[in-house]
Amino acid sequence: MSTKLSPSTIILLTIPPILWACNAIIGRLIAPMIPPVTLNFLRWVIAFIVLLPIAWSIFRVGSGVWLHKTQYAMLGLLGIGLYNALQYLALKSSSPINVTLVASGMPIWMMLVGASFFGAALQAKQILGAILSMLGVLLVLSRGELQHLLELHLVPGDLLMILATIAWSFYSWLLAGKSKLGEVSQQWAHFLLAQISYGLVWSGLFAAAEWQHAQQHIDWSLQLIGAIIFVAIGPAIIAFRCWGAGVQRAGANIAGFFVNLTPLFTALLSTLVLNETPHLYHALAFILIIGGIFVSAQIRRPNQ
Repeated sequence: MSTKLSPSTIILLTIPPILWACNAIIGRLIAPMIPPVTLNFLRWVIAFIVLLPIAWSIFRVGSGVWLHKTQYAMLGLLGIGLYNALQYLALKSSSPINVTLVASGMPIWMMLVGASFFGAALQAKQILGAILSMLGVLLVLSRGELQHLLELHLVPGDLLMILATIAWSFYSWLLAGKSKLGEVSQQWAHFLLAQISYGLVWSGLFAAAEWQHAQQHIDWSLQLIGAIIFVAIGPAIIAFRCWGAGVQRAGANIAGFFVNLTPLFTALLSTLVLNETPHLYHALAFILIIGGIFVSAQIRRPNQ
């Protein structure tokens, strides 16, 4: 089934990559001001407060939030508790451009996780696409120099971002069965609030462990408060809503192409905000990753 991209659908699918790029830039800017796991916790606390007046009914007795608590707890752990915390940790030692480019290798991990744990069959075009995307990721990790790759010279943030993409892959596959999670999953605000509610427990525990692990401090300022509010409302709530609406219109395959706009927007914003000029290997990696996604998306699926 073919899908035409209307201007409004293109806008819906372009807004999230812009906001995710902003999230990476802001995360890098405020990294010296606040511990990364604490930032993730506070971000979702604000998102919870914003969504509560809209979707408070999910907490009524007999709601799917309680009936499917194990599934929602896993979604909260992987999508809320782990992914963003690992991303903010990655930004302590890696640049926003590298973090978002490594994250663009996510289709590789989606394929591997699906085949290994969810019984998804591998196809030749998927494997070819995975090879192209992996070459792009390796190009980022090696900083464009083969010697770095041979010496396994990896920035810790790059490795943390790989762990984040693996967590998000499991999260995405679990989302595929959301129709079995009751009426809560049928409305975006209710579904997101349900995940945040469980995710806050996980992220709160992780933040507590962060403060126990070493001496931590927060340099409170209007800039920091504004940044936390922005990453809670923009890259979390607004991006999630636009992405869900765009995927419903265009389908997951076509929408997947737009994810890879994130490193492009990040590179442009980094140049303007952080004075981090993109290198040639960033452009080559981006082309390889896009090529991998394009090849994989040529596979015909029954309901698309």
